[in-house]
Amino acid sequence: MSQLPLSVTVNGEPRSVEVDPRRSLLDLLRDTFGLTGTQKGCNQGACGACTVHLDGRRVLSCLTLAAQADGREVTTVEGIGTAGDLHPVQQAFLDCDAFQCGACTAGQVMSAVALLDEPDWETRDDVRELMSGNLCRCGAYPRIVDAVLAARESREA
Repeated sequence: MSQLPLSVTVNGEPRSVEVDPRRSLLDLLRDTFGLTGTQKGCNQGACGACTVHLDGRRVLSCLTLAAQADGREVTTVEGIGTAGDLHPVQQAFLDCDAFQCGACTAGQVMSAVALLDEPDWETRDDVRELMSGNLCRCGAYPRIVDAVLAARESREA
């Protein structure tokens, strides 16, 4: 099968590659670009571990074709903060102990970062509903909700 030329900006860095038209964005990020923070959980769009931002909106990278990112901006967990300058959501996850095994953490964080920019949510129940596409096999949900609310408070302060 022929390869498609692809130009995409990943974490602020322009990149050009040729890809198989059937290749997922998740595989492009992990295998081609070496950005392994984005996790391959179920690879069927059911768990949210592969959540990244495409032009600022959260998407499941396992269900998104790499070709769909052509000419667009992708942000992964590696692109939202650094060890010395964590994103408020990353800091809130640490402060609230909102992770255990870590399998879902990158997807949870990326979903929460996008949620901060989404309108019309206020309560714990709203956070639960809007984060429901991100599963946690360890059951850290109450602390994840705490972290999202703490990040919002930190951002507003």
